Amino acid sequence: MKNINLTHHFLIAMPTMADSIFSKTLTYICEHNEQGAIGIVINRPTDLTLVNLFKQLGIQQDDFLAQTTPVLFGGPVQMDCGFVLHHPIGKWQSTLVVNQEVGLTTSLDILKAIASADGPDQVLIALGYAGWAAGQIEHELAQNAWLTVPASSDVIFSMPSEERLSAAMQLLGIHDANLSNEVGHA
Repeated sequence: MKNINLTHHFLIAMPTMADSIFSKTLTYICEHNEQGAIGIVINRPTDLTLVNLFKQLGIQQDDFLAQTTPVLFGGPVQMDCGFVLHHPIGKWQSTLVVNQEVGLTTSLDILKAIASADGPDQVLIALGYAGWAAGQIEHELAQNAWLTVPASSDVIFSMPSEERLSAAMQLLGIHDANLSNEVGHA
């Protein structure tokens, strides 16, 4: 497969996805280069709420929205670490700049800022991330494991997690009921 860059794209798991961890997931690719890829699953909430995460970390919080805001399962790698997708990018201690709109931060300073209502305007908080070795994502695409589409910040930040997968499919002009478990070629 030719060299592609899927940074700031969504990966939509196909119905034939054999890996139960990624079944029915929408993953936002934060970085994709010759060394591999890093992404955050953005449609799988956990039982942990943001207020409980703050309590676990000993962070005092003023934000009432944190009471019900779910923390997402971001992927199976480093599930004990928090990853914050956010807009605007800002100046945090450890941020991967995805593009001019979105950053991925792993440092505690952003969580403290969110807790005191001084954080970015739009955030999505996840535990863990999804990672691919060099060439692995391209191999999985060749095996029809994923559909790809350029990402939309509105899908990431403005929709409830349960609506994100179908919204990403609609970016491709596909309704999820039209996807088949059968694989074939025309």
